Parts: sequence; structure tokens; C-alpha cells
Amino acid sequence: MEKNNNILNFSLSAGIFALSITLLIIGRDILIPIAIAIVVWYLINALSKIFNKINSLGIKLPNWVSIIISMACIIIFLIAIGNLISRNISEVIEIAPTYQENFNNLLQKIFSALGIEKIPSLGQIVDQIDFKSLLSKFASGAAGIAANAGIIIIYVLFLLAEQATFPKKLNALFPDTNKLNDVRNLLNKIQNQIQTYIWIKTLMSLLTGTICYIILIIVGLDLALFWAFVIFLLNYIPTIGSLLGIVLPSLLALVQFSSPLPFVAVIITLSITQFCIGSLMEPKLMGRTLNLSPLVVIITLVVWSSLWGIAGAILCVPITVIAMIVFSHFEKTKSIAIILSGNGKIN
Repeated sequence: MEKNNNILNFSLSAGIFALSITLLIIGRDILIPIAIAIVVWYLINALSKIFNKINSLGIKLPNWVSIIISMACIIIFLIAIGNLISRNISEVIEIAPTYQENFNNLLQKIFSALGIEKIPSLGQIVDQIDFKSLLSKFASGAAGIAANAGIIIIYVLFLLAEQATFPKKLNALFPDTNKLNDVRNLLNKIQNQIQTYIWIKTLMSLLTGTICYIILIIVGLDLALFWAFVIFLLNYIPTIGSLLGIVLPSLLALVQFSSPLPFVAVIITLSITQFCIGSLMEPKLMGRTLNLSPLVVIITLVVWSSLWGIAGAILCVPITVIAMIVFSHFEKTKSIAIILSGNGKIN
């Protein structure tokens, strides 16, 4: 009898897991804006706490005022992103053929230096590399993300309107005081860790993007502001994002300039910037806020990016943190939380 129950429980768990994955894939167009809206909502609340602590002429800002100011900052930022991307799409497409020609010339120089006169198979591969098409798709994808800004703002507004009623709903859902306190502690822990992560990550990404923008301007790289924004966005993606933030502008420098010096300057200075901020400053600010295993971070990055693309890559850490906190509060799932943690300590 016990064996049959175990088989039934396993089958039920496997079925729920498969159904969840299916829903995540089928409903991605609906779920991604909602997930991003929740992250923005967390960020607004984190910003509002900062504004609450600022005393203007000895007067403490009311909570609703700080929330409005925080929301205005986010909206202005999203609008600026949309304008930045729309301005650069046509320029990216226009410059792409030049990069294509420079890339082909670079390959010819490399082949000549190596004494290689003709390699048909490699030449055929090179002919298939269409920078104009690749950059156009990248720009269109970025514009698609920006196009969701409107619906994301609407979701955020409803979340802000609803958050005042959350305590009342919790009281109604959990009449038992002990259960109510447990749920409140769980939600507070999730909120504090996610807000801390989002705030610090945003601040560090902004600092990284600003420094990289200054570097790219000094070097003279095309579309420096656009690439600074790309670096800012990529920094939300664990590990791989920082690497891409170095590689992509460096490759552009390689095909834009005839001399290799700008390429060397870009790759060295961006690498130093990413290392100092990502490996020295950010861990000190984060402390033990996340406590996620690096291997788990990489695995969840691969899984969520395959399900939701770039949005999944950006959201994989917050989602995993929430899952670990929830799993740690139930005896049957504590073992999963321990596996997800960085040091095995989940309390």
C-alpha cells in the first residue's frame, strides 16, 4: 500500500511539473510582462524606501509620495529606453554593411598573414555571415521588449493599487494567528531579499553601463550609448551577461577600426570594469542576501533562458531565490532548498 502511494505521489508530482513547464512555454507572452512587472514593482518599493529616508527641509515624505516619485523615475527610464532603441535601429541597419565589409577585409588579412590563399569551405561560411540581418534581428528583438513597456506599466499600477489590501486579504485567508505570522514572515523574507537583489543589481549595472559608456566614447566606438544600455541590461544576466557585455562591443571595435589597438583597449578596459564591479563591489554589497549555489545559477540560467529567452535569463535569479525561500519553509521540500543554497544553510 505504501509503495503504491509513493508511486502515485511521484506520478502526480511529475504530472504537475510537466504541466507547469507546458504552461510556462505556452503562456510566455502573458507571463513574461507580468513577471517583469513584479520585478519593477519590487524596485519601486525599494526606491520608495530610499525616498522615505530622505528628509527634505526636515519633512519626511509620505509613503504614497515616495511611491509616486519612484514610479515616475521608472516610467521615465522605460520611455528613455524606448526612445534610445528606436533612434538606433535605423542607424544600426545602415552601418551593418560597412561592418560586413570590414569583417571580410579582416579575415583576408588574417588568411594572408597565415599564408592561407584559399579555403572554399571557410569562404562559404563567411559568405553566409550577414551582419545586416543579425543586427536587424537583434534591434527588432530589443524593440519588441521595449514595446511591452505599456502593458508592464499597467500591471505595475494595478500591483501598487492592490498592495494596500494585501494585509487584509492575508488576515482573511489565515484566521489562525500562528499560520498568519508564518506566511507574513515568508513574504517579508522574499520581499526583503528580492528588493535588496534588484536594488543592488540595478545600481551596479547602472554604474557598469556608465563607466563603459565613458570608455566607448573615449575610444570612439559607434553607438556608444546604445552599447552602454546593452551592457546595463546584460549585467542582469548572471556570469554570461558580463562576458557578453565585454565580447560584443569588443567585436564591434574589431570590425569598425582598421587598427587592432581600439579592440585591445576596449576588451581590456571593459574586462577590468566588469571584474572590479561584478567580482569585488557587488559581492560585498550583496553579502549573504542570495546564498545561491553558482552551479544552480548557471543551470537555472540555461533553463529559464530556453523557456523565456532574454527575459528568462534576467529573471532566473529572482525566481530561484523565491523558490529556495518557499522550499525552505516546508519539511518535504527543505532538501531542495539545501541543494539550491550556496552553503547548505537555509535559515
